[in-house]
Amino acid sequence: MRESTGGTRERIQAVALELFTEQGYEKTSLREIAERLGVTKAALYYHFKSKDEIVNSFVEDRLRRMDELIEWAGTQPGTLATRRALISRYADAMFAGELPSVMRFFEQNQTVLKSLSAGMQMRDRMMRLANELCRGDESPEAQLRAALTLFAVHSSWFAIRAPHITDDERKKIALDVADELLAKIADAG
Repeated sequence: MRESTGGTRERIQAVALELFTEQGYEKTSLREIAERLGVTKAALYYHFKSKDEIVNSFVEDRLRRMDELIEWAGTQPGTLATRRALISRYADAMFAGELPSVMRFFEQNQTVLKSLSAGMQMRDRMMRLANELCRGDESPEAQLRAALTLFAVHSSWFAIRAPHITDDERKKIALDVADELLAKIADAG
């Protein structure tokens, strides 16, 4: 491998994500990842000791983005305008770069993620974001609407099955549905 260490790690992540999505996490081995990359298992092992480490590595960026959103939301008033800005920022983060592939991986490997630390961290961040979306209205209905608002954004990757829809069209549909839910949460102010 003649690439930089960073480039090699990114190639490993991309190939692993592709295989995990195609075959499932449990059915993909480190050997298969190495073979698709055209490297030895030892070369792969130099960068990642396990499949869990690979998953954690591509989840870290998503967790960082979610932490930034949670921190930002905590400094804003609990209004509909803030909730709309928060879900729009969330959608921007989820539709950026390689994250659509990560979303497909999550959707297709939910059972495995429940037992991985990355999956537990994702659930924690999702609940914290939902709490920010309904801050000021802690009713059960508001809590459910807040969670469904987040799911409207990320479930659009598998729920919308229109054959030639663009990412921008998918995002707009998800945000329109999310906005309907947000409008029913009471303002804290």
